[in-house]
Amino acid sequence: MTDQSIEQEIRAKCLTAPRVTPADIEANIVDTEIVKHVAKSGQVLRWAVLTTCNGFAVAGKPSCSVSKENDNAEIGEKVAIANAKEELWPLMGYALKEKLAAQDDQEEHHG
Repeated sequence: MTDQSIEQEIRAKCLTAPRVTPADIEANIVDTEIVKHVAKSGQVLRWAVLTTCNGFAVAGKPSCSVSKENDNAEIGEKVAIANAKEELWPLMGYALKEKLAAQDDQEEHHG
């Protein structure tokens, strides 16, 4: 199941409580760097380093072509970026939960 089809299912079920969306992930990324490494065996690995709006950077698992003949920069970068985005989900979920908890605290004290 792709991120897009999951998002469509969430919307179809009218699940509207605060959550992190694919658009939130995209909007939080201000810079993408690709780090390429060729192992002694010839395998090509690529990591994506994503920098977020607040300056925090994350890297995911690398893309890796077992045979250097199959290495394709465009595909490798797409895989590396997708892997790095997976690292943002729990971090942004935690940040949203912190924000919601702080709002609940304020409402309790001012309500």
